[in-house]
Amino acid sequence: MDKFFKLKENGTNVRTEIVAGFTTFFAMAYIIMVNPSILSQAGMPWGAVFLATIIASVIGTLVMGLVANVPYAQAPGMGLNAFFVFTVVIGLKFTWQEALAMVFICGIINILITVTKIRKLIIKAIPESLQSAIGGGIGIFIAYIGIKSAGLLSFTSDPGTYIQLGEGGTVIASSSAVPGLVALNTPGVLLAIFGIVLTFILLVCNVRGAILIGIAVTALAGIPLGITKIGETISFAEALSQLPETMFAAFGNPGMLSLFSDPGRIPLVLMTIFAFSLSDTFDTIGTFIGTGRKTGIFSEEDQRALESSTGFKSKMDKALFADATATSIGAIFGTSNTTTYVESAAGIGAGGRTGLTSVVVAILFVLSAFFASFISAIPAQATAAALIAVGIMMLSAFKDIKWEDLSEAIPAFFAGIFMALCYSISYGIATGFIFYCIVKICKREAKDINPVLWISTLLFIFNFIILAII
Repeated sequence: MDKFFKLKENGTNVRTEIVAGFTTFFAMAYIIMVNPSILSQAGMPWGAVFLATIIASVIGTLVMGLVANVPYAQAPGMGLNAFFVFTVVIGLKFTWQEALAMVFICGIINILITVTKIRKLIIKAIPESLQSAIGGGIGIFIAYIGIKSAGLLSFTSDPGTYIQLGEGGTVIASSSAVPGLVALNTPGVLLAIFGIVLTFILLVCNVRGAILIGIAVTALAGIPLGITKIGETISFAEALSQLPETMFAAFGNPGMLSLFSDPGRIPLVLMTIFAFSLSDTFDTIGTFIGTGRKTGIFSEEDQRALESSTGFKSKMDKALFADATATSIGAIFGTSNTTTYVESAAGIGAGGRTGLTSVVVAILFVLSAFFASFISAIPAQATAAALIAVGIMMLSAFKDIKWEDLSEAIPAFFAGIFMALCYSISYGIATGFIFYCIVKICKREAKDINPVLWISTLLFIFNFIILAII
């Protein structure tokens, strides 16, 4: 095992990797229940999506671990599943089978741009200051997810704004919301605070496995409070009987066969696939840059690989390919875009450095198919502290930015802060790219902008226009 995963070479051991795997899994296990709950609103059978979520996560994560040997886990992405349901199916009136077909095509596109080195060229084109901003920004984003899932924030609408509801109560347009601190008098909030304090005490005292211990103890403490409780879910046998309804549904009619049957809809189909692909691509790039740069997971070997245009030799090459294939695999079984999870940072923060961490996560996903009611019992309050702690650790990337230089600070600010404000890694990267180009143009240094960065920025602008239209 040490030889296969190169544990000593990466400064880790089996125990640390197992703890990291458990930590990552529990930080992202919510997707097992949340993804089918969201996709079922498009008319998809809950049980089938439940199993498709697990299958896609297992396959994608195993490829990441066994082929790329990096500690990243994959699962259907939050945000992309909401886009699938509320924009593509409910808003644009595509069937869920046609939406799956678009996700499959998106995966093929991602495979092509990975094989042709376009993804690596994008990473190479990002200036170091923006890479540092992305790393710190993901830290803010992860910490914000933790604070939000802990239930510590309340949101009230600004005076004079509105919420517009569509059919079935779906939000079409909403007011901006002002976050505030909730009253610290409910069991859920008190449990979250307990978990946060406990986890940080353990971390400061250098207790091994501090993050995982914090999750476990907080979950146990939630039992007498009625917060940690066995979830109600469909049985494995029932879910298995539903799986044929979504498996290969992307290729039937409705599905791939009907997707391009109406010439008048083809531009809309292509624009939607583009929106899927762009967000998926930059979410992954941002996650790899943000978590791999500081920890050394992607080493000098990968930096040299960025200079090369041939071969699939480095961990970065293999990790990007593993991520690209996962989306199409997920679509085949019946789920929205599968992507590299930013919550992998929780396991990395716990010491995970190799693919053994990913293998542990994959095994836990397999077990979750049979013990979903127990897995779903881990409350968000128990994992919140892990995300906040990892977010704090990642903020150190900001120290490499020359904040006194506005030409560097402005793009870095937008790249870093907008991830949390927009709740999207790709939107943070987009605004960083746009303002980087604006600054360079104003300083008459446009010639210094890498052509790949120019193209990426224009694609982001085009994507924003598309989203405004559709």
